[in-house]
This record gives sequence, C-alpha cells and structure tokens, in this order.
Amino acid sequence: MSFINEILKYDSLSIVGLQKNTGKTVSLNYVLDRLPVDRKRIAVTSIGIDGETTDQVTRTQKPEIYLRQGMYFGTSETHYRQKRIVSELIDVSDENTSLGRVVTAKALTGGKILLSGPSSASGLKRWMKDMHRVGIELVIIDGALSRMSLASPAVSQSMILATGAAYSTNMNTLVQQTKFVVDLINIELSSDDNLKLLMPIEKGVWYIDDEGALHELSNISSLSQDFRFEGMDRCKTLYVAGALVDGFLEKVRKNPKLKTTELVVRDFTKIFVSPQQYRMFLKTGGTLRVLQKSKLIAVTVNPTSPLGVTLDSDTLCARLSEAIQLPVYDLMKDHNAASETLANPVCN
Repeated sequence: MSFINEILKYDSLSIVGLQKNTGKTVSLNYVLDRLPVDRKRIAVTSIGIDGETTDQVTRTQKPEIYLRQGMYFGTSETHYRQKRIVSELIDVSDENTSLGRVVTAKALTGGKILLSGPSSASGLKRWMKDMHRVGIELVIIDGALSRMSLASPAVSQSMILATGAAYSTNMNTLVQQTKFVVDLINIELSSDDNLKLLMPIEKGVWYIDDEGALHELSNISSLSQDFRFEGMDRCKTLYVAGALVDGFLEKVRKNPKLKTTELVVRDFTKIFVSPQQYRMFLKTGGTLRVLQKSKLIAVTVNPTSPLGVTLDSDTLCARLSEAIQLPVYDLMKDHNAASETLANPVCN
C-alpha cells in the first residue's frame, strides 16, 4: 500500500520542507496527481507562495503546481488573476494577504497555478473549516520555509516531511538532523485529563499537582534565562504553553524535585531545543509529551542540493528509513511518470 492510500484516512494533510529545494513541491504534485478526485472532494492551498518557476532566493528552476479538473483551491486575488486554468469562483473571503484577499475556486480544467493562500495559522484554520463545511473531504496545505508551525497538529491531521541535500550535503548530518525532527513529530500524547485541562491555556507556564489541581507560575517564563522553580510541591505535570528552549529544559532536568514530572508542550512545533539537550533530558529519565500530534505518513528526499552536490539516492533512502523506521521516497526519480505507482516503500 502506498502512502497515497494512507493520506485518504485523514481530512487534512500538510506537506512541509525542512529547507528550500528539498522537493516539497514535487511531493505536492506527486500527491495531487494520484489522489482519486473522482470519488474524493479535495482542496489545496499554500502558506506563502508556491508554483513559481524560479526560486526568488536561489534563482534555481522550480516545479510548477498542477491542479487536476475538479480540485478546489485557495489563492490570493493577485495569483487568481494569473491562473492558467478555467475555474468556477466559489468565494472571496475577508482574509487578506499581501497579495489581496483569499479566493476559493474549483478547477474546471486541469492546469498550472500559483498558490498563495492564508498567511496565518488562524486564517488557515478558518479557511479549512469553511472547506469542510461545504463538503471538502481532504484539505492539503503546502507549507513554506520557516513556517513549520503551520504544520501544527492544531491545523492538519497528517503530514509529509520533505528533506534532502539542500538541508545538509553531509549524509550523516542529514540523517541525524532529519531523525531529530521526526523524533519530535512522533512524541507521544499526554493523558486525556491533561488535554482537557491544558488545551484552553495558550500562554505561560503552569503545573498540575498530584491532586489534579492546576496552578500558574506567574513568575516564570519559558524564555527567561534566570528563574527558579519555587512553590511547586508535588508537581506531577509541568506545562509550557509557549516555546520550549534549551535553558528551560536544562533547568527542569537539573531540578531534583522534577525528576518524575511529566513535561508537556502543545505540539512539536513549540520545541526549539538542541538534539544534545533533548537527548540528555531523555537519558536522565525525563518525560516529554504533547497535547496534539499529526500522523507523519512519509518522508521524501531530494538528494540534490542547489549547489549541485548529489548524494546517492538509494543509500540516503535506506539509511534514513532505517533511522526513522518510516517509508522514505525519492520522488525526484519519477515525478514526471504520472502513471507510475509505488511498489517499494523505500527509495522508489
């Protein structure tokens, strides 16, 4: 079974690149080309701008986005006017981007398009809710550089991660760095009780005592360099609503009163710690959990960097798949072969 069938189990999918030129748009086109539009209502949008023929930073050639007849899409007014397909206008929202309002339409013919949809997580969630309300069964979000937070489980149920030589041309480093990101994505969920109690909290540092009472630590910020955990007797769960950084994680690890405390963050996109600090925390018995998580369906690789360095695709896929225990695909090999299906989950 290919990962296309796995995607169909969810109502939303984010495709996220760890770096520019890691094959994210190729992955998007691969998915769009193989989804069953005859029996599934599908909508697609993008955070940022996608579908340009030339990368505005590296000046390298980029694959364009191709929509099939019957697919719905959300893009800015500017790029809607530039479309090269016949479409039916569905809605013009109040959601503004730097390129105008977000336009939603249905493709009446297949063709190429520039996508530039909602520019914020809140705007994206509203657009997705509107799509589901009108009967869309699967919403696909094309992520953007440094917008990993928009792949948050608060936004999408499932995810495809694109990595490659543009992230690192050293294969050992590439495998290690990608594995670290995958490890964060796969952090286990906290308890249902913690979910109900902590989900409404969006700011600050809080803790739950052994009797289930919730307390706010008003004198502590997770970003502060100089703080002390005081007045936290019988701390069962410690919740960081914002960013989790090295300094805070180290303070927790070194505090003997917190040895058996479960540290909780909202989701993996809130974690900004180094691999070294993370491993040390786990090695000394620390427990880290999340309130929300996306299902990581697959990892795709682009073995060629914009500088012209090309890693051995078969070796890279095999090593990365072994490290993360997930299917890894080099879609750059066959993204032009629209009729080809995935028979081997590693390095097809």
